[in-house]
Amino acid sequence: MREAEDEPLFAGRAAGIDIARAGIEVTIRVPGDTRRGGRQQETRSFRTVRKDLLALADWLRCWQVTKAGMGPAGDDWKPVCFLLESEGLDCVLYHAAQVKALPGRPKTDKLDSVWLAKITERGALPSSFVPPQEIRRLRTRTRYRRHLTQARTAGQARVEELPEDAHLKLSSVISGIHGVSGRAMLDAIAAGERDPATLAQLARGAMRGKIARLGEAPGCSFLTGEHAAVLPVMLAATDCCTAQTGELTEKIAVLCQP
Repeated sequence: MREAEDEPLFAGRAAGIDIARAGIEVTIRVPGDTRRGGRQQETRSFRTVRKDLLALADWLRCWQVTKAGMGPAGDDWKPVCFLLESEGLDCVLYHAAQVKALPGRPKTDKLDSVWLAKITERGALPSSFVPPQEIRRLRTRTRYRRHLTQARTAGQARVEELPEDAHLKLSSVISGIHGVSGRAMLDAIAAGERDPATLAQLARGAMRGKIARLGEAPGCSFLTGEHAAVLPVMLAATDCCTAQTGELTEKIAVLCQP
């Protein structure tokens, strides 16, 4: 039987970072001094405040560590990763399910950092995608715009339910109750108008051909004081979402230009 040489490490000087909300455990693994192919390691604890993270970056540079692997912990990994990235370090984010699936994984934070360091030096797992800073700035806005759009859609659905609860059958005549004609009628009802004929005359464009049916739809006899109080609040909430979505869209367009 002949001797077999070990495969070269993916990263000769690597760090593993186990992240929690208030603090992190960091293990570095570098070439050993006593025997050929040996490894030496050290583990230290750091808080997640900027001062400590800068000290961490200095410690890693002192040992010429350029690659650091970390497991995600909610959003707590972001300040650690982004600061080390700005300090010139190559940060690798592993998918939590893949890290947990590997056999032999330890259970304490300190041992987890050792485990992550070994994974990083061996290149045992593919890294998750962390977009560059320009894309992160853009994605922060696009994600929140999506939440605003969802909130506006939910708000509009509630606005449609309220007239039905008050026996105002506007949606049976107007397919888009949030269009020009429907919104004009809702605003008038919110302002206190209750006369069906007057409300029907607020129709615009093609809806003018349905004035007769519209005159029958808004029967306000079941419209209570609670309905009248909540309707303007609902309309204001959807208008706010619409305005904020428009502002974000303009900023997103500027960020997309490059």
